[in-house]
Amino acid sequence: MNRSDLVEVLAARFGQLTVNDVELAVKAILDAMNDALVSGHRIEIRGFGSFSINHRAPRIGRNPRSGESVAIPEKRVPHFKPGKALREQVDRRTEELKTA
Repeated sequence: MNRSDLVEVLAARFGQLTVNDVELAVKAILDAMNDALVSGHRIEIRGFGSFSINHRAPRIGRNPRSGESVAIPEKRVPHFKPGKALREQVDRRTEELKTA
């Protein structure tokens, strides 16, 4: 599911909202989450999961084509950890699809 799919699903579920209203709401939520992660904050949505920033230390990698060593700088990357309720629901529905 991508962003436009999410907007369509939410607009269909909440008929009193226009597609533009839903699109603005989704954009506002994602922008707020982005700003929080950039600021170094952790985002926790109960029953869904948490987003945080992981730090990757600098390291030496290899160019697969030439085999020469390449310095890879440190970076900060977003990380998502699903919550218990989400994990259980995905597991249960996956099992239901397997048996159907």
